[in-house]
Formats: sequence, structure tokens, C-alpha cells
Amino acid sequence: MAEKKLTFEQSMERLDEIVSILEENERPLDETIALFEEGLKLVRSCDQKLKQFENRINDIIQKNGGDEDAD
Repeated sequence: MAEKKLTFEQSMERLDEIVSILEENERPLDETIALFEEGLKLVRSCDQKLKQFENRINDIIQKNGGDEDAD
């Protein structure tokens, strides 16, 4: 089954949900491990997206003479 692509904001929201569930510590161990694994995947995805955003911003700055002093 193919996973649907989440936006950065959706991923962060789901990660927040997972953290809240895990903090309750009331789920069976199998479910807890599955949630932890999902959370790790989301963290990696968010990290990758942030790096892509950073690269895009750096490209925009370079294309617009980002090394010049601002007034």
C-alpha cells in the first residue's frame, strides 16, 4: 500500500498526535512500537523537507544578490 504524501504541517501535526499518545503510555506494546516507528519516519521526512526548503531559500538569495548589504 502506497503512503500518501503529507505536507510539512500535516506531518508535524501527526507527529504531535503521536507524541501525545505515547506520553499517555496506555497503549499495548505492539501499538506503541508502531507509533514510535511512524514518528521516526515523520521526523526524517520533516528533516528532509526542511533541508529542501533551506536549499531553495539559499538559491533564491543567491539569485537575488544575497551577498549585498541591505539598506
